[in-house]
Amino acid sequence: MRISPQEFTELDLEVHQVLRGVPLNDVSAVDLPGGGATRTIEDVRALLRPPGSGSSSGLVRALFGLRGALGKLFGWDPVEEGLPAESYVHQLPSELASRSSVQPGTREGPFHVLYVLPGEAVSEIRNATVHAFSCMAIRPTADGQRLYWAVYVKPVSRWTSAYMALIEPFRRFIVYPSMLRQLRDAWRAAYAESPSTVAAGRG
Repeated sequence: MRISPQEFTELDLEVHQVLRGVPLNDVSAVDLPGGGATRTIEDVRALLRPPGSGSSSGLVRALFGLRGALGKLFGWDPVEEGLPAESYVHQLPSELASRSSVQPGTREGPFHVLYVLPGEAVSEIRNATVHAFSCMAIRPTADGQRLYWAVYVKPVSRWTSAYMALIEPFRRFIVYPSMLRQLRDAWRAAYAESPSTVAAGRG
């Protein structure tokens, strides 16, 4: 579900300072039942599957296949392996970088990790269409965790706004719901107690 950006910006997160000045495009949230209050963002990351992978829906795989083909055709995606000069890894405070459980700048698919902390993780992607950032954060709830997923988008050209408007329906109604539903199902399988287990425990 999409939530008010205010709910996200009121959380005590490093990302608010790291990405200060970068427009917050949207925020989604999904409740993850079970697992206890000590779960970290690494538990979420361990269950994530790359969008467009074999575990995704056929429609999502088709959309990512189309995006990849268009990227090659129009030269949208960088071919270099290193970090771009514009990467926010270069601006990361050393104290924050030292607390990351994943080396800042580590490549994960098309993204580069900025940092991974127990309660939040931020990655970035920069190509000819956008300079975008993905932030995931978790907070305990009465019966599990709530995962927040925020997307920040920094324009890189006059085409960025048009590109984001073009993909908005696909992101909002197909890709994001599919990814969050898949994650919630994986979380339930890993951590949520079944009714029979709960009943047995009470007996």
